[in-house]
Amino acid sequence: MTSVLDPTTIGKPKRPRRHVRSLTGFLPEKDEQGKEKWPRGDEQVWKNGYRHLDTSVRSITKSFVNHVQTSLARQVYSLDDLGAYQATALSARDNLLMNWNDTQLHINRKAGKRAYYLSLEFLMGRALDNALLNLGLKDQFKEGIDKLGFNLEDLLAQERDAGLGNGGLGRLAACYLDSSASQELPVWGYGLRYKYGIFQQLISPEGQQLEAPDPWLENSNPWELPRTDVTYDIRFYGISERYQDESRRAVWHSGQEVLAVAYDVMIPGFDTRNTNNLRLWESKPKRGFDLNSFNAGNYERAVESSNSAAAITSVLYPNDHTTFGKELRLKQQYFWTAASLADILRRFKNLGKPITEFPEYVAIQLNDTHPTLAIPELMRVLLDEEDVPWDTAWKIVNETFFFTNHTVLPEALEKWPVPLLQHLLPRHMQIIFDINLFFLQSVEQEFPGDRDRLARMSLIEEGTPQNVRMAHLACIGSRKVNGVAELHSELVRTTILKDFVDYYGISKFGNVTNGITPRRWLDQCNPSLSDLITRTLIIPKNVWLKDLMKLEGLLDHVEDETFQEEWAAVKQANKERLAHHVQTTLGLRVNTRAMFDVQIKRLHEYKRQTLNILGVVHRYLTLKAMSPEERKKVTPRNVFFAGKAAPGYYIAKLTIRLIVNVARIVNADPDTKDYLNVFFLPDYSVTLAEVLIPASDISQHISTAGTEASGTSNMKFCLNGGLLLGTVDGANIEIAEEVGSTNVFFFGYLTPDVEELRHQHIHQPVPVEDKSPALALVMSHISSGLFGDGETYEPLLNTIRQGDYYLLTDDFDSYIEALRMVDEAYNDRTEWIKKSIRTTAKMGKFSSDRAIQDYAQEYWNIESTKVE
Repeated sequence: MTSVLDPTTIGKPKRPRRHVRSLTGFLPEKDEQGKEKWPRGDEQVWKNGYRHLDTSVRSITKSFVNHVQTSLARQVYSLDDLGAYQATALSARDNLLMNWNDTQLHINRKAGKRAYYLSLEFLMGRALDNALLNLGLKDQFKEGIDKLGFNLEDLLAQERDAGLGNGGLGRLAACYLDSSASQELPVWGYGLRYKYGIFQQLISPEGQQLEAPDPWLENSNPWELPRTDVTYDIRFYGISERYQDESRRAVWHSGQEVLAVAYDVMIPGFDTRNTNNLRLWESKPKRGFDLNSFNAGNYERAVESSNSAAAITSVLYPNDHTTFGKELRLKQQYFWTAASLADILRRFKNLGKPITEFPEYVAIQLNDTHPTLAIPELMRVLLDEEDVPWDTAWKIVNETFFFTNHTVLPEALEKWPVPLLQHLLPRHMQIIFDINLFFLQSVEQEFPGDRDRLARMSLIEEGTPQNVRMAHLACIGSRKVNGVAELHSELVRTTILKDFVDYYGISKFGNVTNGITPRRWLDQCNPSLSDLITRTLIIPKNVWLKDLMKLEGLLDHVEDETFQEEWAAVKQANKERLAHHVQTTLGLRVNTRAMFDVQIKRLHEYKRQTLNILGVVHRYLTLKAMSPEERKKVTPRNVFFAGKAAPGYYIAKLTIRLIVNVARIVNADPDTKDYLNVFFLPDYSVTLAEVLIPASDISQHISTAGTEASGTSNMKFCLNGGLLLGTVDGANIEIAEEVGSTNVFFFGYLTPDVEELRHQHIHQPVPVEDKSPALALVMSHISSGLFGDGETYEPLLNTIRQGDYYLLTDDFDSYIEALRMVDEAYNDRTEWIKKSIRTTAKMGKFSSDRAIQDYAQEYWNIESTKVE
């Protein structure tokens, strides 16, 4: 006799799901008197072996040497800077892990409500410097590393940026994790462990963006901890068979199963032992190798399933211009949300509470529409695995989720074709249809006979094919919906979700203006300014960095000439640091006495890098037309660009090509090179931003009014004393309210004008030559080949000539006038420095500590809990 396998059970789900504890999350058992019992062995022997935090130089160097010998298996004779970085990182990680373990035990003991932040991106930046600063051990590590014969700054430069994000969405998520830990809130992040992450950007000789893989994990990542005990089976495709009753339950079986494996990244709080967690999922095959195919000689098929599973977490944002790319993106979103929910449910079940109490212990924040599949996935688990009735399950879902909208651009609102969803996630498509049916029935009761409203509010957009509107699903499945700046939240309520406001009432819709962490975006990236602020305020750094409103104390020193000189000296040193970076990486010299004008963002038409480079060309042509004597009166200006364009975004890539080729001509022109230089810094990253932002005199945030949800780079520049040139859009408005309108430079049409202007562009077009002769002249020089083959740029220029959706022709003259005002203000050096000080002093509102407390108190209902 032997054990046998019934082939008909292969691919069928095992019901009910077995609840398994992971190796984390245990609490000590207690005896009858309530005293904790030691689980095994001699308690004293265990406690004698416990490590303590390495806080002295001696213990830090000992830990370093230990890791060199054991973790790296190296000797002092063979240790290079990369090995020394790894040993330093592992030593710092040891401290984080001890704090992490104590934090998890503390939170488990409290058994209170937790929040979970689901984001497809976490743009973390380098971890070592941040960890040492938050631990308060940078000076001790610096001294210890020095005694061992290395320089800490050289070791910090060895770290690669984690390739887990692209732009503002991912950086916001990273700031919120830092603030959650620093504010001692029980918050975990959930994301994907991309093998290649965002691509490495290269520039071809013609100025074209080229994309190369970014193998950021090739030297191993000391900041992650593989959790091989935390795995979940995730199903795709297959068949969903409904029960023949009124329960709306079903059995989903067959198809493809892949394994989600957890990797944990410690998130240290500043000036606290609280250390939260970012859990990232990697996809692996359930069975990695088809031995039968291999033995039959079909080697490709033998590894097909392995490659298919691994592809899910290979690349951040695969190009979705193909059917395969669309399916892979949807697979990523479901894989991540399903694994995260399974993990959250497992942790909730450890509490031993009934499933109906789930929202009392769990709040889940959806960062944009990418994690929206969590809503039907939780419904599926509650219905099919927990046997919860539909109405109860929907109530649980409604009270658990919160949704942050990040865009009002219609083309950016996520939609998925119904046939694709039916093919990949048949059970979820059934649930979405059911949700839609019940929802539209209730809308019909509220607004009888309003067919147009039903069509607008439906989760399903009619067409060929039909599409699922993910923003609508996120809205009706969430307890509250928020925008990320006052203007943006108002636009959400009055445009894309207006019908839902009419139905639910205004109370469901709120605003949480974005914020940034001052630890990374001031103390870490601009230590000289941080030290100057600490000396001037006579307040300990660990106090004002956690209460940024204290920066207002700088206003008392605005007129102090000595302070002004120190402030200007810090800015000059940062400009020289950036110039050194450009010299060493690009081989280009930078005039550090010129104004530094910076625009760094992902490339998109609405962010209008095109307007900026057209303004640069206008400046160049104006300089060329001047006499040498007239030029000497001009304020010298260095214009810096950095940012990546999506691989499939042709127009954005053309903008990069134009910037690079304008720079090539302008910087080499003997008539103008002393007065105007343009630099495109390739492969934009958090680390590059940390060099650019402290050096800026003026930064540009010039999106078409009503298109930028908030922006956070504007806050980073202003916090570091850079002034703001921008449109009346996003968080620019609130920054101006705080720092005062005399300290910002606004231009352009306002949001209420935009729709009428777009209508005129289509129905009553005015030639560019009539609307803005200055812009027409710039465009004609580009077309004539001044910056290389003019034909190349025609598709880009035609977006302006025909339709001009982003209003460049309307705003150009106003933009040029604003640039003139900046020049004029910059020439009064004393007044400019005062504006810079006032700007930094009034940035307290824009700390992510304030934003995360808004979420904690007004949305998630969670409380801070300090680890002693």
